[in-house]
Amino acid sequence: MQNLLNDLQQLLQTDERLVTEGRLVKNKIIELALQTDADLLKMLLKNKTIKGHFFTKVEEILVFDKIKFMRFVANKQFLPDSYTAYKNKIGLIKINDYYDDYITKRNDVVLAWPYKDTVLQGGQTKEDDSRNEIFWNETLAPDQIDRMLYPKVLTNWKKYDKKGEHKVENFKGNENIIIKGNNLIALHSIKKRYAGKIKLIYIDPPYNTGNDSFKYNDNFNHSTWLTFMKNRLQIAKELLRKDGVIFVQCDENEQAYLKVLLDEIFGRENFLSNICVFTHASQNGDGVLIQKNTEAILLYCIKKNKCKIYKVDKASDKLRVLDDAPSSLETRLEMGYTIYWNKNSNDLVPIMDYNKKKISTQNEKLVYTNVKYYIAKGYIPIRPRKKDNKLHRWRWGLQSFIERKNEIVIKEINGKFLPFFKQKGYLPPKNIINAGVGTKHINSIFGEKIFNFPKPEKLIKRIIEISTQENDLVLDFFIGSGTTATVAHKMNRRYIGVEQMDYIEKIPVVRLEKVIEGEQGGISKSVNWQGGGSFIYCELMEYNEKYIDQIIQSENTETLLTILEDMRENAFLNYLFNNKSFDKNIEDFKQLELELQKKFLFELLDKNQLYLNYGEMEDENFTISETDKKLNNQFYKTR
Repeated sequence: MQNLLNDLQQLLQTDERLVTEGRLVKNKIIELALQTDADLLKMLLKNKTIKGHFFTKVEEILVFDKIKFMRFVANKQFLPDSYTAYKNKIGLIKINDYYDDYITKRNDVVLAWPYKDTVLQGGQTKEDDSRNEIFWNETLAPDQIDRMLYPKVLTNWKKYDKKGEHKVENFKGNENIIIKGNNLIALHSIKKRYAGKIKLIYIDPPYNTGNDSFKYNDNFNHSTWLTFMKNRLQIAKELLRKDGVIFVQCDENEQAYLKVLLDEIFGRENFLSNICVFTHASQNGDGVLIQKNTEAILLYCIKKNKCKIYKVDKASDKLRVLDDAPSSLETRLEMGYTIYWNKNSNDLVPIMDYNKKKISTQNEKLVYTNVKYYIAKGYIPIRPRKKDNKLHRWRWGLQSFIERKNEIVIKEINGKFLPFFKQKGYLPPKNIINAGVGTKHINSIFGEKIFNFPKPEKLIKRIIEISTQENDLVLDFFIGSGTTATVAHKMNRRYIGVEQMDYIEKIPVVRLEKVIEGEQGGISKSVNWQGGGSFIYCELMEYNEKYIDQIIQSENTETLLTILEDMRENAFLNYLFNNKSFDKNIEDFKQLELELQKKFLFELLDKNQLYLNYGEMEDENFTISETDKKLNNQFYKTR
């Protein structure tokens, strides 16, 4: 076995198609085997050992056993799992390098990285937890992915209102919801009910700085983060309404890559803005070359022609000069016109008189040879100003002037006559937000510091007011301290919040309880918040996930063996696990270091069964209450 393994590795290393930066790419080998690639087969036939192992003679014809070959290559002893068709680099590639026949049907460039063709579960439940993550390849493991993302049973239902905590009797579908559990799986679970119904998604995901909560154990931390985000953004898009928008907050560590990833998922044409958010810089700048005072929020929509962004800032009533910024001579000639103003009648006449073209806008067919007629009638010519010998043009084009000339006021300034206008109504929102910090507010709620870098309510208020109206549905699947749900609640929006961290009941749920009681911090006074409302809390029902938590917390071999017995009796285990073989070699297991014993138990668990599938709810082997069955059927609208 070992000689075969070494011989095959050395042989495959000679094919440059299969090697990236000196390492064999496992699934590229499998891909060529599936295609029965002629060059691969010729190479394999050169080695007598390999030929005898993977080829069978049928009536003097050699037949390649590709199933046997792929199983051998897929074995972890052959190569560590990588599950990627891309090189071990992160960057832009021409997609037509892979799809030559479809150049006209595909984008020219996409962002590629290791693990891109996988689904990363992202099962972290504690801020300091660094667990080995599972990656499922989309091509090689579609069944596993389908099972993992199948809707799950929801349990531990609770309702909170001004009277406190209650049992949930019915689920109608218009309630505010807080869900505890893996956010990727939760998003797929709510898809059946909420696909195409959410107006706003705001998320503040882990930033992948090395100092935040994104601490997954992986050789490609950067690419792992991109995979983590890609999986979640793809399902998020399916949940948005046709006029929906998504705000994704990040810092400079991933902003550029995240922008390209969002371009790929939502379409570059649906990018709306890169909003700059002023944040509180660290007080001590020692050792820092440049202090970071801003973060970014990338804003995308589903379809730009259907997108709704609301104007909320009232325009100033102050007079503004009609002059615009300097522009090119070409633009000035195209849009330029002189205003002729009669002081006595206050009449305004715009005439195109540049480039020796004199056309009355009151009769476009009439061409004047001069403008003496207007001057003789007491009109004063008013032209755009010059500044630094650069030509100006009017802020309004000719047609806008004709439609709005009654809003123009002519004033004499330093011997010159200038047109002014009053800007009324509401303005489009700006792409700069100065929202302050949220730490002081949340500390006042809990009486101590319980959360790092909570988002200020003022920031979320701004996002909600420009993108939603009352009763619209808001989603945040990195709910954190609960700011999005809190602000949505105070602004009379419906909301769904998802959080997989264990602090969910201690922080966001408690914070929302205080909001219902009438908490007066944050934006409460600006929206005249008086308390009230309600929300429902529920959890994805754990199955194998509960064993992972038990394994992590174990401190000795005896405890792990007890957990293993429970797992063998009740858990979904990897089909490769052999009970008899383990019992025979149990002393070898006991000799392993504790961390290796834990790793072995982790690998025994079927990662597709961390939570209980909704489709298995009626199985008598699971103890599901009748109330939970009723609520799940109502949630998934099956009864």
